[in-house]
Amino acid sequence: MKDSGIDWIGKIPDEWTTRQIRYLFEIRDERNYKPLSEVNLISVYTDKGVLQHSDIEQTTGNKAQNADGYKHVYKNDLVVNIILCWMGALGISDFDGVTSPAYDVYSPKNLDLIFPKYYHYLFRTPQFNGKCYTEGRGIMQMRWRTYSSEFKSIKIPLPPLPEQTKIANFLDKKCAQIDSIIEESKKSIEEYKSWKQSVVFEAVTGKNLSCKKKDSGIEWLGEIPEEWEARALKTIFRIFSGTTPKSDIIEYWDGDVNWVTPADFKTEDVYVENGKRNISENGFSDCSLELIPINSLIFSKRAPIGKVCVNRNEMCTNQGCLACVKKINLSIKFFYYLLSSLTEYFEVLGSGTTFKEISLTSFSDFKVLFPPLSEQESVAKALDAKCAQIDSLISEKQSLIKDLAEYKKSLIFEAVTGKRRV
Repeated sequence: MKDSGIDWIGKIPDEWTTRQIRYLFEIRDERNYKPLSEVNLISVYTDKGVLQHSDIEQTTGNKAQNADGYKHVYKNDLVVNIILCWMGALGISDFDGVTSPAYDVYSPKNLDLIFPKYYHYLFRTPQFNGKCYTEGRGIMQMRWRTYSSEFKSIKIPLPPLPEQTKIANFLDKKCAQIDSIIEESKKSIEEYKSWKQSVVFEAVTGKNLSCKKKDSGIEWLGEIPEEWEARALKTIFRIFSGTTPKSDIIEYWDGDVNWVTPADFKTEDVYVENGKRNISENGFSDCSLELIPINSLIFSKRAPIGKVCVNRNEMCTNQGCLACVKKINLSIKFFYYLLSSLTEYFEVLGSGTTFKEISLTSFSDFKVLFPPLSEQESVAKALDAKCAQIDSLISEKQSLIKDLAEYKKSLIFEAVTGKRRV
């Protein structure tokens, strides 16, 4: 091995050389003027590289109305998003098509010298992406750009062509194996989550109990244990909403009063202790807010409907939340599990054009189950144990995914820099 002279690479095999990108790839700037219906739209993504729009669900990204002036891309071309290449938004295309005029497109100069798929792997390593950042410029990160003049000057390895091909083929196989395990693990996580939802719902509705049942009087619920009641939430909790102090009044903010919005908690977190921002005593009093006692429920009535948590500190909320303060003796943990299992039913009650929201009245009138207190506590205790078990299984899968992703990055970098001979 020898020193490559490239800081982000380090040592490379003795028989390898290095070149600036300009000697291996050249800018292609062919423009399209065919109708949108006659072209294959292509975009480049930080997580996947170059993809055809026909292969992905277009919920984000390029939603072109026409393709006039778009740049032609051919198979084996390098497509670079100059704004996000430092985050991995570049790669070799497997397709012919057209892409945004905001991207740079490079064609390989000599396919007898380079194997493009090898460079696809090299260009998408975090180390190369970091080099794109240091070579970029801009007044702030969101406007950071790596222009072609700097991009083309970056030095990269040039292994012998047979070794490039061997490395790319090796990584194709190994990455496919790793990706397959990751996908299976993600499916397992979703299955565990569905299992958890089912376990919770069966427990809080008494479906899992072998006992005498009666009609609940609630169409979606059916029969319930004979000793359980169906009650409107307003008979169990005092329910109220919050508000947002005016953002342009500085003295309303950054005080000592905990203030929470739906963005500050997830149902799976169970508890919330504070929000991202606090408000001042002036903001609290001038907006007629009310402190929510510890060990109450906070429910998101919009964006999205149905998240729920238990507060560990006194706090107030914005208008996107409903506070549920118990009026009678009950197990708050049981009702946490109960409300968290009913999201789809609360969503049905939502209305609105910009985003759906459940009203205070609809939520307050919603009927839920009210078992005897001893059964509430028993169900909550059993669910604590079972959910902890399922959460542990989910955590193991999440750790495996994280470890595999890191291993994949390491494997690719070691292979494309010759530190791992294949």
